Amino acid sequence: CIFELDCSTSTAYFSDENLVALVSNLFAAGTETTASTLRWALLLMMRYPEVQKKVCDEITKVVGSAQPRIAHRTQMPYTDAVIHEVQRFANILPTSLPHATTTDVMFKNYYIPKGTEVITLLTSVLRDQTQWEKPDTFNPEHFLSSTGKFIKKEAFMPFSLGPRMCAGESLAKMELFLFFTSLMQKFIFQPPPGVSHLDLDLTPDIGFTTRPMPHKLRAVLRA
Repeated sequence: CIFELDCSTSTAYFSDENLVALVSNLFAAGTETTASTLRWALLLMMRYPEVQKKVCDEITKVVGSAQPRIAHRTQMPYTDAVIHEVQRFANILPTSLPHATTTDVMFKNYYIPKGTEVITLLTSVLRDQTQWEKPDTFNPEHFLSSTGKFIKKEAFMPFSLGPRMCAGESLAKMELFLFFTSLMQKFIFQPPPGVSHLDLDLTPDIGFTTRPMPHKLRAVLRA
């Protein structure tokens, strides 16, 4: 990407150093979250082989042996729904990042002074029983209509919400789609020998980000 900034009127906010720092943050901050989401995706594909098969069938139908492109996403509602459900179920950043109020705020009869650090609990939305049919279960149908079309959900906000939401949302969505479809196009993911898919542990490893527990997998090259 090429960025052009007009610094003729003010250098208080924009500079080459600022630009380098901003772009570096987009990639550095996104590395852990994207990698953890992909780890969850592969674990969930092993745990739910019927979902994995539907994803692979759709990739074969739409993409074939060609290189997956972001333009394919609108033609692949089931795969898109699976990726969204992985993000919802995995809940990588349950408390998002700290924000601060820019003015005095009254919220549900609570007074929050200007400059107060605020931490939002995204789990309260991503696992809201009033918004999701099966909030604690991995279920791609959450994002599919009765006719199989992809539907957006207002309660889907793993990137937070508002003017200070994650600046790398578009980049992350592109990365997840391209990496996930490319892996699913080339490999069948299975548990290691002697392990049933029903025995796979979906208990999260809680840290700064919510990652899956360490696990082994087999990547079998597709014919």
